[in-house]
Amino acid sequence: MNEILDVIIVGAGSAGLAALREVRKYTQRFVIINDGPWGTVCARVGCMPSKVLIEAANAFQRRGTFEEFGIRGGDRLTLDIPAVLRRVRRLRDDFVASTVKTTEELGERAISGRVRLLAPDRLEVNGEELRAHKIIIATGSRPVVPASWTALGHRLLTTDTLFEQETLPARMAVVGMGPIGAEMAQALSRLGIQVVAFGGKAIAGLTDPQVIAVAADLFKKEFPLHLGEKAELSLVDEGVQVRAGNIEVVVDCVLAALGRRPNIDNLGLETLGVSLDQHGMPPVNPGTMQVADLPVFMAGDANDQAPLLHEAADEGYIAGLNAMRSHPICFTRRTPLAIVFTDPDIAVVGSRFEALDPAKIVVGEVHFDRQGRARAGQRNKGIQRLYADAVSGRLLGAEMCAPAGEHMAHLLALAIDRSLTVQQLLRLPFYHPVLEEGLRTALRALAVQLPSVNESDLSMCGAYNTEALD
Repeated sequence: MNEILDVIIVGAGSAGLAALREVRKYTQRFVIINDGPWGTVCARVGCMPSKVLIEAANAFQRRGTFEEFGIRGGDRLTLDIPAVLRRVRRLRDDFVASTVKTTEELGERAISGRVRLLAPDRLEVNGEELRAHKIIIATGSRPVVPASWTALGHRLLTTDTLFEQETLPARMAVVGMGPIGAEMAQALSRLGIQVVAFGGKAIAGLTDPQVIAVAADLFKKEFPLHLGEKAELSLVDEGVQVRAGNIEVVVDCVLAALGRRPNIDNLGLETLGVSLDQHGMPPVNPGTMQVADLPVFMAGDANDQAPLLHEAADEGYIAGLNAMRSHPICFTRRTPLAIVFTDPDIAVVGSRFEALDPAKIVVGEVHFDRQGRARAGQRNKGIQRLYADAVSGRLLGAEMCAPAGEHMAHLLALAIDRSLTVQQLLRLPFYHPVLEEGLRTALRALAVQLPSVNESDLSMCGAYNTEALD
């Protein structure tokens, strides 16, 4: 290919496809290059197959609530794990097919191969040199696996291999209690597997000690959870031995859930002529996706800024749009939002607790143990903590491990994006009985710590102090 292209997109994941969508609006002089299977990380090994597994696990777990509802015979239900995994793969394949359709029609403009950058406007793939006015790097990420753990062979799983298993062993350890580890540890346990989990001091991206404590206590009711000590693995005759502090267990296999690493190894980033940090990452402007002042953009998991699908889609859009402009546009990014699909949901919205000055905020919280709608559905567990500016009352952030957290998190993200105050949120209608009444309780706990407004304002409408009504 001798022509100078307008854009080369490296990577066909969520960010790469979003960039492709924008680039195609302006030019046909592009190629998109992908190393490995086509189809996004989300569709193949991430968000989607994991949620199919979680739904099966939660459906089976609900049998434990049947007696309280007056439904008999739940103890006789059984689970066919191979059938569960077949459904995971069947739906996964459908999700992947839907993403691959985007690139199937591109013909020779879709290239399979490993890229190496040669300069800000040149790269090599499959032994051929390509030139372009702009390059977008969206190479995605892969699971972190310590080199010494590879000796475990088939007894070591990651999310790249978990969903390919025909069945699952009786005993598993999950090492890492970030978002992926928390979701999978609970799901595997609910599928009837003897799970032991190990992690650092935090859980699923939470930073509020009180929310972490509640989440840890809830998990410990379902499976052994050991936090704060580094896990060491070794092969033994019976399987894999896991040691962490004074804890020692033997399992059939280990799921490594230590996070994901950007796919930038041997990409040739050093040829760009800009300084790289200790992880080999160049400077990337989060508002433009531009690498330094070069005609190069870096989006999605590859830049290691916010490895979430909606963020990757935004970054691909920004990179694709700016790659077609002579001068990049700087975008204001969305309110931070992260959701972990455990039960209860774990969510972090806006400013994290650890990033706030305790002297400048007020905190409102609600526990769902006695919340009316939560009790009716046997979902009465968890906590929600809200943070507001102590002077203005503007909502700043929230962390929670709460029922319906995935939905309340979106409402709170909208409120934070619109700079709403606690009083303005309390003017919203809260229907009865809904789980969001718990959110209102936390808002009222904030309101009493803030300067009062006119009593004729409906935000001053107080609680009945009766759990059936509040």
